[in-house]
Amino acid sequence: MSESSNASEISGNMSGRSLSGIPEVEAIRVGVDLVSAARRNIGFLRTVAEAQWLHEESTVVEAIRRYDELWMPLVSDLTVAASTPPMVLPPLDIEWVWFCHTLNPVSYRQYCELRFSKLIGKPAIFDEENEEYALMRCKEIWTRTYPSEPFENETDLDMPDVPTVTNEELLMEVTRHRLLYSKFPEAYRSEIVYLIAARQRYKALLHIAQRFSDECSRLVPASDILFMWLTHQSYPTAYAEDLKEMEGDMRKVVTVWESATEKEVKETEILWERTFDQPYGKAGGVVVLESNGVGSAKPPVYWEVSDTDVNTEYKSMLPRFLLEVCLFVKLNSRVKANQQNVPCEFLHLRMLRCHRELKLEKSISNFHYDSWQKAWRLYCEFGTKGVVVELCRLGGHCFKGSSVLASVTFQWNDLLRAPSLTLEREVAQQARIVVSVTPPVQAPYLLKSVPDRVTDDSGAMISDVILKINRYRPQEGRWLSRTVLDHAGRECFVVRIRVGGGFWRRGGETPSVVKWEDRIIEIREGSWSYVAGSIGRAPEKVVGTATPKEPPEQWKAAWSLSTGDEVMIGWESYASLRDLRFYLGNQMSPEPLVKLLKGRKMQYQVKNIKPKSKHEENQNVEEEQREEDEEEEEGFVTLVRYTEENPNGRATALLNWKLLVVELLPEEDAVLVLLLCITILVSVSKMKKEDLGCLLTRRRLKEAKLGARDWGSVILHPSSCSTSISSPYLQPWYWDANAVVGSDRADQITRQPVVNYSPMEGSDVLYRRGIIS
Repeated sequence: MSESSNASEISGNMSGRSLSGIPEVEAIRVGVDLVSAARRNIGFLRTVAEAQWLHEESTVVEAIRRYDELWMPLVSDLTVAASTPPMVLPPLDIEWVWFCHTLNPVSYRQYCELRFSKLIGKPAIFDEENEEYALMRCKEIWTRTYPSEPFENETDLDMPDVPTVTNEELLMEVTRHRLLYSKFPEAYRSEIVYLIAARQRYKALLHIAQRFSDECSRLVPASDILFMWLTHQSYPTAYAEDLKEMEGDMRKVVTVWESATEKEVKETEILWERTFDQPYGKAGGVVVLESNGVGSAKPPVYWEVSDTDVNTEYKSMLPRFLLEVCLFVKLNSRVKANQQNVPCEFLHLRMLRCHRELKLEKSISNFHYDSWQKAWRLYCEFGTKGVVVELCRLGGHCFKGSSVLASVTFQWNDLLRAPSLTLEREVAQQARIVVSVTPPVQAPYLLKSVPDRVTDDSGAMISDVILKINRYRPQEGRWLSRTVLDHAGRECFVVRIRVGGGFWRRGGETPSVVKWEDRIIEIREGSWSYVAGSIGRAPEKVVGTATPKEPPEQWKAAWSLSTGDEVMIGWESYASLRDLRFYLGNQMSPEPLVKLLKGRKMQYQVKNIKPKSKHEENQNVEEEQREEDEEEEEGFVTLVRYTEENPNGRATALLNWKLLVVELLPEEDAVLVLLLCITILVSVSKMKKEDLGCLLTRRRLKEAKLGARDWGSVILHPSSCSTSISSPYLQPWYWDANAVVGSDRADQITRQPVVNYSPMEGSDVLYRRGIIS
C-alpha cells in the first residue's frame, strides 16, 4: 500500500460476527426469558442493597425462619405436580432468602427433594403490574393460612437478643450474597440490547462447558455471562431442566464468590477464541481477578443508577451520556512475512469528534498473531461520535514524524445496532480490530464556572456598548459575574455576586461597596444574550439566590438559600483551611438530611498509590506526605444525602470551591450545588482576605479551544494506562483538579497582559472591599 500523505481511509472488512449465527450456540435451550428475568433481577438486587433493614442480623434470622417454616411449605402446597409454579410472590425478606438459596442449585434441589419430594420452582413474573397482583394474591393466601403470622417481617431491630438460627446453611448463603449488587451496579446492565448480547454469550459459555470443559481446569465467566448464569439459577425448575445433562460440567465454572487464577482466565480465553475466533473480553463483560472474591476493582467513573433527573427543569442543561469501549487487536498471519516493518509500525487511536489532542498509541509489536490482545479500555461521552484507529509508520511527516498507512472508523451508532454491540474490521490486511461498547447511560453532570464581565443591577455588562444602547442612561449597581459551562463548553447559568451600589455616568458618581448583608448571590438560567462581540446581557430567569445572614456564635459565616436551606461555615484558625467545617440544614427538617464533608469522600475518594522509597520510612517524610495529602484535599467538599434507603449516606455531588468546579448526580439539584460552591468561596475569601478563586478577575479568560481536550470526554481505564501516558485529561477531573482546571486559569492570569478595567466598572479597591474585606 502507498505511503502517500493522503492515505486513504479503508472501511475494512466488517464481518459483523455474531454468536447468534453459530448453530451449536443456538441449539442451547433456555426455558426462561433470561433478558426479562435479568432486568427484573437487577432491579430486585438494587432494592435489596438499598434496604439496610433487610441486612440486620435479627431481620435475616427471622426471614430465614419465615422462609423455612412458612413460605416453602405454603408454596409447595400451591404447586401441583408437573405444572408451572403458582403466580404468587412473597414479601421482600422471604424473596431475598429464596433468591440466595437458589444460587446454590445442588443444595436447593436436595433441600426441596428431602422436604417436599419435588423441586419447587419460581414463577416467571416480569411485569410490575403482574408483580403487584402476585404479591397481593400471596398476602390473601398467607393471611388465610397463617392468621397469627404477619405478612411483613416485623422484627424489632432494637431487640437486644438475636433469635436462634433455624438453618445455618441458609444463613451462610444469605450473608455471603449481601454485597451481590456491588458486582453489577452499572446502569447499562438493565439495557435490553446489553442483556440480549449477554444472553448469547452465556449460551456460548454453556456450549464450551459442555464440549471442552475437560481441556481446562476451570472456566471463568466474564461479568455479563456471570449475571446471566445467576439469573438462570434463580429459576430452579427451568435451570434444572435446561442443564440436566450438564450438571457435572457446570461444577467446573467459577462461581460468583470464588476467586480465579490468571492461568484459569487465560485457559478460558484460549478456549473461547479457538471456538468462536473472537476475543473473550468485551465492554461490560470483562473478567476481574480478585484476591478474596469480594468486591471488584474500582472503576474510574461512577456508574450507579440515578432514578430521577431533577435538573430537567433547567432547559439550559443537557444530560451527559457515557459508554464503555473496549478495543482488541489480532495480527493477520501475513504480517509474519514482513516482520522487518513491525517495529516501526503502530496503531494510533483518536476520537471521531472532541478531544483532538488525544494521543493513544500502541506498537504493532505489542500484538500477537495467534490470540486477541486488549489494546484499550476507555469511557467516552456519546458526543465523541466514535473512534478512529490508524495504522501508522514511523519516519513520515504527516503525523509528528509518522505517516498514516490506513484507518478504520467505528461509530457509536453503528456499534449500537450491531449484533452483541460488537464490530470487527480489518486495517490494511495487517490487523483485525474488534470494538465493543455498552449502551450509553446518563452520567454525572460536569459544570465549571469561569470569570466574566461585571454587570449592573439589570444583568447587563458594564460597557460603552450597553450605555449607547440605553441612550446613555447610567448603569446602576455592580455585580461580579461568572459563566457556568457544562462538559461540552455550553453556557448553562450565569452566577452574579452583588458587590457595589450606586451608578456611573460620564463625570458623575462612582459605585460604592454595599453592606455585607446586601451582597447577595444569584443564579440565572440560560446563556448570555450577546449584543456586540462578548458584550451582552445575563438571562432574565433567576433560579436561585443566597443571602448573607448573621451567623450563630460558633460559626463565622451563614447564608440563606432560596432552596429553603441554610449553609454555615466555620473555622478555628485564620491561618489554615484544614479546620474548615460546614453545616447544611433545612428549616422544614429538624434533623439534617444532608451533610457537607470536607474532602473527596465515598466514590470520589482518591488513594495516592505512590511507591515508598527507603527514605520515606522515617517519621518526618511520613508527616510531609500527610501534609501533602491534606493539601490535595483542600477546596473539595462532598455533598452526602441520608435517606431511609441510604442511612449511611449517598454522595450526590463533589464540589471544588477554590476552582468553582462541580460534579453532581442527576438526582442532585445543580443550582443548590452551585450556590454552595460560591457561598463557601466568598466566605473563605473574606475570612482569609485573599482572592482564593480568582474572584477579582473580571474578564472572560481564553479557554482551550472547544474540542481540543474536553475534560471528561474520554477517560482511560487504569488497566490501559502506561508510563508514557500521563495526561490528567484522561482521568476523572478530581484526581488532579489543579492540572485539569486550575493550572490553565492561573497561567492565563499571569501570562496575559495586565487588564485595564474601565472606570465605569469601578476600581480594584471596590471589588477588594466587596469580596475580601
